[in-house]
Amino acid sequence: MTYDFSPLKLEGLTTYSLADRKSKVSREHFAGKWKKGEGLAEFIDGLPQLLGAKDLKAVIDAVANACRNGKTVLAAMGAHVIKVGLNPIIIDLLQRDIITAVAMNGAGIIHDFEVAYAGRTSEDVTAALGDGSFGMAKETCEHLGAAIRMAAEEDIGLGEAVGRYINQNGFPFAEQSILAEAQRMGKPATIHVAIGTDIIHMHPSFDPEAAGKATHRDFRLFAAIVAELSQGVYFNIGSAVILPEIFLKAVSLVRNLGHPVSELTSVNMDFIRHYRPMTNVVNRPTANHGRGINLVGHHEIMLPLIAAGIIEKI
Repeated sequence: MTYDFSPLKLEGLTTYSLADRKSKVSREHFAGKWKKGEGLAEFIDGLPQLLGAKDLKAVIDAVANACRNGKTVLAAMGAHVIKVGLNPIIIDLLQRDIITAVAMNGAGIIHDFEVAYAGRTSEDVTAALGDGSFGMAKETCEHLGAAIRMAAEEDIGLGEAVGRYINQNGFPFAEQSILAEAQRMGKPATIHVAIGTDIIHMHPSFDPEAAGKATHRDFRLFAAIVAELSQGVYFNIGSAVILPEIFLKAVSLVRNLGHPVSELTSVNMDFIRHYRPMTNVVNRPTANHGRGINLVGHHEIMLPLIAAGIIEKI
């Protein structure tokens, strides 16, 4: 068949020497081989200096440097961090003064309380939704309702109130509660509630006025911590919408008030790449002000690995 086009002739192509070309990967970036008996620090050092492994090492270095220099490390997390069994990791980082403060969405107080009260959490939503029994745990809603009322009565934030309530009532597994440990240590723990998102909002024991006052106080406390994030590290772990939005507003607020929040390392960690955390945590707050890093992976693997790497580094 005859076409209007003939196959292109390749003679006369301009080439260059590989020695003169800039390459993004060289053998200096390659992984090191594992030697039996080596430790975690050697394992991390042996990871390739490429892509996610390079970012993982950068996060560990950033937190270690912040700790050495007395800078703020703020860990904001969705409740999934609790639901995959990571309370001991967060508590250990608080006790080692690696984490300065924690922030959670509204579901955080539910799962953290249930761990402290019963040593277990996370109901089977699909099994319970059909007959309307989902979210109807009596103790969870009544105790957290009391903690919220206490927050309003004592004019304290919601995170402090729940932590104090757990400690005052001597629940059997209080040592596994992030909020209780933060309250014992006098470290800020803030809770950021969106009305209608959590099971306690369905119950008559829930006081929305008290919750609103307490969570707004926590937003202002959160903003005060964000104001001290220059040369520090901000983690958003497993929150796709609420905490990224709150962080963005807090950054704008404190910069408006004269706090530059410069040389910031912001880290987003989740199973998949979401638009809002990438925009409001990784990209916008660090534009001309620092570095944003996105790590994709399971929290139950990634967070213990990062925590261990930091501990080894410092």
